[in-house]
Amino acid sequence: MDHVFQVQGMTCGHCEKSVQQAICQVDPQAQVQIDRAQGRVAVNSQAAAEAIKAAIREEGYTVA
Repeated sequence: MDHVFQVQGMTCGHCEKSVQQAICQVDPQAQVQIDRAQGRVAVNSQAAAEAIKAAIREEGYTVA
């Protein structure tokens, strides 16, 4: 399943890595593409969108 999220608060490479790691904790097989400038996170995962959003929010980022 493909999911696209708008994530606010990513300002550096460390932020991207934190978001990616949070998603991979929900689904270790997830494929993640992050466009920090656009605040866009595209995820190909079998996990539910709400579970992915919750993991990103737990890292301290806002998911629209």
